[in-house]
Amino acid sequence: MKAKNTNSKKIGQSILVVLFALISFYGNAQLKGGHILGAMGLQSGTQAPENTLSVYVPVYIYTANCLRNRDGDSIGNPDLTMFITGAGASYVSDFKILGANYGASILLAGASNAIQGSYIDSKSSFAFTDMYLQPLQLGWHNKRADFVFSYQMYIPTGKYELGGSENSGLGMFMNEISAGTTLFFNDKKTFHFSALAAYEINGKKKDTDIKTGDIFSIEGGLGKTFYCMNAEKTAPKAILNAGLIYYLQYKVSDDKIPVGSLLLEPDKDHVGALGAEVNYFHIGCMTSAGFRWVSEFDAVNRFQGNTFFITLAHVFSTKKK
Repeated sequence: MKAKNTNSKKIGQSILVVLFALISFYGNAQLKGGHILGAMGLQSGTQAPENTLSVYVPVYIYTANCLRNRDGDSIGNPDLTMFITGAGASYVSDFKILGANYGASILLAGASNAIQGSYIDSKSSFAFTDMYLQPLQLGWHNKRADFVFSYQMYIPTGKYELGGSENSGLGMFMNEISAGTTLFFNDKKTFHFSALAAYEINGKKKDTDIKTGDIFSIEGGLGKTFYCMNAEKTAPKAILNAGLIYYLQYKVSDDKIPVGSLLLEPDKDHVGALGAEVNYFHIGCMTSAGFRWVSEFDAVNRFQGNTFFITLAHVFSTKKK
């Protein structure tokens, strides 16, 4: 009888140790959403031209150089680099809804070292990650401003297991609504400023009651468009876009993390970033290459680092001859 009581006491102590460890871990952790910062920059509020199908390959690299707490102080120097690449397609039609062109996009990708939240143990092998699907995009084009509105979702197709070391997805369904504009400061539309705001609503993680808080993001840039003329100087052979870009992200509502009979709600996180972008589009080949670099600052309750985004694309005309 005494032995049973001793074993029960040890089991109870072990449970308490695990419980306190979880509270310590999750109490300071912030859960990540699906929105990939840096995917948009110059002319983020402009839809692609109508009757076009763009097939693209994105390469996303995020290097974390420090982890910051609720006061913005560095509490760690992680050796962590997240990598994403895949293949996507974006289509814009001449079909009108409320005077706007209808469009849609899809991205299938893989990821390594998928960051699940603001904790250093985030390393994993390259594997298929969550799928991005944008079934609705509306774009308006005016003389001095473009506008865009869209709905997108992140489908949990990547591997996810609570506490797993090889997770490639976030294990939750995510809905997002975005709206933005690009303002042009001259008649030729060569000098512009853009802002695209997105609001992400996250569901519960797979087989758990853990719920990531809603996330608000803003991305855009201030840039200049240059037309590279042909040898005869009769028509442009290429278009070059270059300028400064930025992003901001804020956790709007608290994460909900049940630990035993407790419900943890860690302090919200936020981050800002500034950088540069250059895009080159060759008109004859209908191909483009783009590069973005953004350096983060003012991070709270999350990693702070550098974002690199490379995009290669080919554009097909879908206009009926």
